[in-house]
Amino acid sequence: MAVVSLRHETDFEGWRDAARALRIAGAPPREVSFIVGGDLFLGLKPEALEPDDRPRRSVRPLATPRRADGAPGFSTPADFVDLARDVVCHRAADRFALLYRIVWRLKDEPNLLKIVTDADVARARELAKNVSKASHKMKAFVRFREVKDEAGEAYVAWFEPAHRVVERTSGFFVKRFANMRFSILTPDSCAHWDGTNLSFTPGADRSCAPTEDALEDYWRCYYASIFNPARLKVKAMQSEMPKRYWRNLPEARLIPELIENAATRSQAMVAADPTEPRKRTRAAPAVTRAPEGAEPGDLAEIADLIQGCRRCDLWRHATQGVPGEGPKTARLMLVGEQPGDQEDLAGHPFVGPAGKVLDRALAEAGVPRGELYVTNAVKHFKHAPQGKRRLHKTPDVGEVQACRWWLDHERGFVRPRLILALGATAALSVLGRPTPIAKSRGQLFRLDDQAQAMVTMHPSYLLRIPDEASKAQAHQRFVEDLAAAWKHAV
Repeated sequence: MAVVSLRHETDFEGWRDAARALRIAGAPPREVSFIVGGDLFLGLKPEALEPDDRPRRSVRPLATPRRADGAPGFSTPADFVDLARDVVCHRAADRFALLYRIVWRLKDEPNLLKIVTDADVARARELAKNVSKASHKMKAFVRFREVKDEAGEAYVAWFEPAHRVVERTSGFFVKRFANMRFSILTPDSCAHWDGTNLSFTPGADRSCAPTEDALEDYWRCYYASIFNPARLKVKAMQSEMPKRYWRNLPEARLIPELIENAATRSQAMVAADPTEPRKRTRAAPAVTRAPEGAEPGDLAEIADLIQGCRRCDLWRHATQGVPGEGPKTARLMLVGEQPGDQEDLAGHPFVGPAGKVLDRALAEAGVPRGELYVTNAVKHFKHAPQGKRRLHKTPDVGEVQACRWWLDHERGFVRPRLILALGATAALSVLGRPTPIAKSRGQLFRLDDQAQAMVTMHPSYLLRIPDEASKAQAHQRFVEDLAAAWKHAV
C-alpha cells in the first residue's frame, strides 16, 4: 500500500506530483491511500521507483518521475486540472482518492471526462459545483467590521465556508477592496491584505474577530428598507441565504421579524393608493411652439424660444432645449455637436464627462472658460433608449441644417472673432460643408460674417481612446488647438 501524506487539506500541487509519480509507477488506486500531514510517500514500495526517486523524509513533492523500464509518461487534459483544483477544495474525505481513480483511467480512456454519466466523473463534477457555490456564498455573505490597529483603520470579517475556498476566493476581495486593509478569518485558513500583498495564515477561532461595529445599524436600516414583502419567497430566500450563514450576518436578526410581518405589510401595500413612479428624466418644460417667423431680440430670448423649437423632431424625446452660454462680448465661440445626457437634464452645455475634459484642457491651454461663448450645433439631445440608459446618436444633416438658424442668431449677437468647431458635426454647421477634422486642424477658414473659424476634435473623442499613451498624445494636441484658437481670437 502506498500512503501519500499531503502537507495540508488543499495541497493540490502535492497531490498532483504524487498522482503523476504513482500513475507512472503503475500503482493502482486500490493500493494508494491519501492522508493529510506527515511526509510524502510514507508507504510507497521502493522498488516501484527508480533509485533517485525513492521516498525521502521531506515535505517537498517529487519532480516528474520516469518509469523504471523507460516507458513514456502521460498527460491529462487541461480541463481535468481545472476540475481537480476545485475538487481538492471540497471537504469530502475521499476527494484525493476519487481524483486519482480518474487519473488512473484517463491514460486508457482519454475521453473519460466527456462521459457525464460515469460515476467518478459525475461525482467529481458535483463536488466542483459545490465548491463553486461555496465560493459564491463567500463573496455574498462576508461582512467586514472596522477595527483600529497601529497602522490605523482596518477591517476584519469572520466567515465559515461550506468548503475550503478562502485561497481561491480572496482575489475577489482584493480587486473589490484594493485600497482597504482587511483580514478574512475562517476555521480553515485566514486571508490578509495589507494594500500590497495577499498572505494566508492558519485557521482562527471566531473569538479572534470583532462581533459588531458602528456601521451595522446603518446596514440593518438599509436592508430593512430594500426588503420587499410582496416578493418574499421563504424557501427561495433560504436556498440563496442558508441559515448556516445567518449568525455572521448583521442583518440576519431582522429576518424572522420581516418574514413574520410580510403578509400584513403586503396587504397594506395593496390597499394603499397608487403612487407616481419615479421618472428617469424630468418632464420637458411646458412651452408653446415658437412662432415660425419669430426673431429673437437677444441671447436671453434665444434661450426662451429654443424651448418651443419645432424645426425638427428632436424636441419630442428630449427633456429640454439647451442654449449656448457665455458673455455677449466673447471673442471666441466654441461650438460642439449636441447636448449629452447630463446636459439635457441640466439645461446647460458641456457639464457632463466631455465638459470635464474640455475644462481640463482649457485650463492647461490657459484659456478662461468664463470668457468664452459655448454652444452646440444642435440644441436638443438625440438619443436611443437602451434599458435605463440613453445612448447618444449623431444628428443627421437635416437636423443640423434645421438648427443652424439658432446658431446663426447666436453668432449674430455675440459676433466672435473666431469660432472653434469641436468635431465633424460642429464643422458641418459652422462651415456649411463636410470637413475632415484630421486634415483641417490648424487651418483658418474665413466665414461670411468676416469671422474666422478653426476645427478640432470633440472632447468626447478623448474619452473613447482605450490606449493611455494615444489618449495622452491626443489630449495634448487638443490643448494646443485650444491655445491656438485663443491666440487668434484675442
